[in-house]
Amino acid sequence: MLRFLSTVSKFSQPLTLSAGIKALRVFSSTTCSTICLTETKVEVEDDKSKWSDATELLSKWGCSDDDLVRIFSRCPSLRNADPSMVQSKLCLLSDLGLRASQLVKIVNCRPRFFQSRSNSSLEERIEHLTSLFESRDVLQKAIVRNPSLLLSEGRCNVKATVELYEKLGVKKGDLIQMLLLRPTVISRTSFDAEKLEYLSKTGIAKDSKMYKYMVTLIGISRVETIREKVANFTKFGFSEEEIFGLMGRSPNVLTLSTDKVQRNMTFILGTMKLDAKMVLKQPYLLYANVDTVLKPRVLLALKIQDMDSKWQIIGPTIVSLLRMPEKRFLDLFVKCHGEDVANELMDFYKRTKEVKRLGDSSKKCSKRGFPF
Repeated sequence: MLRFLSTVSKFSQPLTLSAGIKALRVFSSTTCSTICLTETKVEVEDDKSKWSDATELLSKWGCSDDDLVRIFSRCPSLRNADPSMVQSKLCLLSDLGLRASQLVKIVNCRPRFFQSRSNSSLEERIEHLTSLFESRDVLQKAIVRNPSLLLSEGRCNVKATVELYEKLGVKKGDLIQMLLLRPTVISRTSFDAEKLEYLSKTGIAKDSKMYKYMVTLIGISRVETIREKVANFTKFGFSEEEIFGLMGRSPNVLTLSTDKVQRNMTFILGTMKLDAKMVLKQPYLLYANVDTVLKPRVLLALKIQDMDSKWQIIGPTIVSLLRMPEKRFLDLFVKCHGEDVANELMDFYKRTKEVKRLGDSSKKCSKRGFPF
């Protein structure tokens, strides 16, 4: 029988391992040994037959039935996992102050979390992460966002990556912010001469607020992907200088897929009749959703103009209309008319907004795990 004797951690004290680590072996075999840190003490009887399955162990650790459903739906093989192996990971999470609700997020990001081994440099890695994030709360957020910080078996050198970004001019505080925003910074960062050239072409200064976003996005992107996205913009008449200048002013342009850019640009040029260079001044036109924002609002504006020529909405000033909250947009352009006209316009707006892209419902891909 497992008994958890949890000692209350004093979060006001800095997380440090300088006092030493008391190792507690919760499972031993010819293939794996586990080190458990010292804030939560776990007692396990020698008779392993007492453990029925991982479900019982997770329940005793604090997972509700709802949590278990979400965890097993993301990682079905965990039902048949060795409870002792599961215990080793739960012990590690407890020592870091993580609980059941955070475990659900961890498994959602890393379904193979319980199947991954903690390597021999775990102690050194935790010490470095502690010194990097400085706060236990921030460290917990970083681990929940990227559990691989604990499990990467030498593939992700945290210290080397941090030093690389510091050499590129990213301050420690800014880097911590980026690590929380983009969990793949540690695992995917790489720089070569071509990437550094792209960074210089953006013309963004190191003291700019946008610099940390631009340098990390280029760092985690593949060179082939950057080339493909730049080539996609050139199809619409943009020069390389204009493209990288746009990225320097609005770095998240680099996160947009080629399909997204093509759809938005086609609508901007074909339906809105705007000049392509308008997106250089108004990057929002690239970010806005075509089906739920651009199309219903622009088509409604065209309908209003057809009904009353006094309304001149379509043109460069339409961008402000697109950025409005929906309630304000409807108040200004729909509800201001008489009841009959307002009802007609509202029905038209709803129908247009409900029209889905052809084949959209048949898409099988779903967004799980990490963002860009």
